[in-house]
Amino acid sequence: MNLKRVVVTGLGSLTPIGNDVSSTWASLVAGASGAGAITRFDPSLFKCKIACEVKGFNSLDFFDRKEVRKHDLFSQYGMVVADEAIADAGLGADKVDCDRVGVIFATGMGGVNSFQNECFDFQKGNGVPRFSPFFVPRVIGDICAGHISIKYGFSGPNYSTSAACASSAIAIANAFDLIRLGRADVVVAGGSEAAITPTGIGGFSAMQALSTRNEDPQSASRPFDKDRDGFVLGDGAGALILEELEHAKARGAKIYAELTGVGLTADAHHITAPHPDGKGAMNAMRLAVEESGMRLCDVDHINTHGTSTPVGDLIEPKAVVSLFGDHANRISLCSTKSMTGHLLGAAGAVEAVATVLSLQHNIVPPTINHFADDPDLPMLDYTFNAPRHRELRFALSNAFGFGGHNVCLAFRKY
Repeated sequence: MNLKRVVVTGLGSLTPIGNDVSSTWASLVAGASGAGAITRFDPSLFKCKIACEVKGFNSLDFFDRKEVRKHDLFSQYGMVVADEAIADAGLGADKVDCDRVGVIFATGMGGVNSFQNECFDFQKGNGVPRFSPFFVPRVIGDICAGHISIKYGFSGPNYSTSAACASSAIAIANAFDLIRLGRADVVVAGGSEAAITPTGIGGFSAMQALSTRNEDPQSASRPFDKDRDGFVLGDGAGALILEELEHAKARGAKIYAELTGVGLTADAHHITAPHPDGKGAMNAMRLAVEESGMRLCDVDHINTHGTSTPVGDLIEPKAVVSLFGDHANRISLCSTKSMTGHLLGAAGAVEAVATVLSLQHNIVPPTINHFADDPDLPMLDYTFNAPRHRELRFALSNAFGFGGHNVCLAFRKY
């Protein structure tokens, strides 16, 4: 089969360190932390009182009051970044065949805030079943993809993917396959999350997954640091416009990078812990490089999953060494979660955007908040505390999720 080539022609980003692509990238390069005390609710009774919240976002800047009632915050975030990416790509109904444009938009938690609030209201009402008619559409995870499709009339493949923290990376992988198999010309791919809620913080706290460094939130996310104690929950969204190469060239689109391969594997080991040998992560990276037609020694940069958890941060570097051997020391690793926090189902898309921009600008963002080396970690280039300026030609973006889901996206400079 003659597989088509897939390129990135538009980007959208809404994160705890920037409300669009340019501001997020500037903050990443500057090593800015998005962490702070939780403001969405009173966290005083919780072990974890910090998070990486999106800042200065006013729903009424993007939606009228009636629309706001219909959309959970995760959907609002997703629609906003899709708008940015679509505008960036110069897409419009007059420039594309809408039947050939798809939308695959992911979430890990969906409308958890809406679900929680409806349950609270039900309880306050002494069990009287008065639910909003928008309850179900606000909660279901696929609804953001539906809203984007409806707004723009994109009538190609339309759905959501769910694989915990790998959700939006799988959305991008699915979009890649649809385009190269000729089933779509363009796909809006990404993910969104808004889980900084009592149930979100409470649930992850109960798992002992969150940092409790409440006295110093900006230094709490410490990927690959000896004293890391858990991740900092973040919210936001990311979107990429993926497009068939010849279609993009025919309409004169700017091209950020080429998506050349994906690797999808399962640990088949544990519901939350990674495989102790990093087998699934290693195979995902290997498959992505092989599908790209590249060699392992061609990889210059990896935007790691790097969440700042004691176990997860131990396994991924070991997988890198197992796969790349001596070349591992020549790869610049980084964890942008040190700045954005962990955006769960949106993390893969946000980090894919960062990886594409790294290729474009030849800059590896820093892994901030490194204070002490972990003797159990292999000595690699983690790009600690300062950005790295170097020629980048081929880069990977990793995303791993509870349930043992592993995704690697391979991007090449166009």
